[in-house]
Amino acid sequence: MRSHLLAGLRLLVILTVLLGVIYPLAVTGISQLTMSHRANGSLVRSDGAVVGSALLAQAFEGDQWFQPRPGSYDPTASGASNLGPNNPDLVDTVRRAVDALRKQDGVETGDPIPADAVTTSGSNLDPDITPAYAKLQAPRVAAARGLGVRDVLALIDRQTTGRTFGFLGDPRVNVLLLNLALERLA
Repeated sequence: MRSHLLAGLRLLVILTVLLGVIYPLAVTGISQLTMSHRANGSLVRSDGAVVGSALLAQAFEGDQWFQPRPGSYDPTASGASNLGPNNPDLVDTVRRAVDALRKQDGVETGDPIPADAVTTSGSNLDPDITPAYAKLQAPRVAAARGLGVRDVLALIDRQTTGRTFGFLGDPRVNVLLLNLALERLA
């Protein structure tokens, strides 16, 4: 019995050191050497200061900024609502979001509104919006900043990322990077 117990304890110590210390250090070291920007959270800096992560949405206040999808922007409370498309709570939430968007961006009744302008992402933390939603916001942002709408639309085009590998997903605009580019433009 004692020999089995000692063999088990030795195995525990060996596996703990191997899988709990050596392996994590090796993975961390390799990731720091090969992709340190990603391994460190894809942090975005402006004037030497960290202003956010390219992977997480954050709220921007004021008409002079592009807005992300609706959401909580709280990484500790991420997740979908799991409400179905006919759920009265979801329908009411989207209806309120449409009304607020029409008021904020001057969208006429009957004009199309991109879905990402009035619905959250699956995680509530998606940092990207569609180019259509960004372009819908362009007149408001341009007016608030005293810029030409054409200049703001050109900025959106420059900040638009195409499909991954040319065929996966949809074109998208990272709101944080767009707002930083907008700040540099002004």
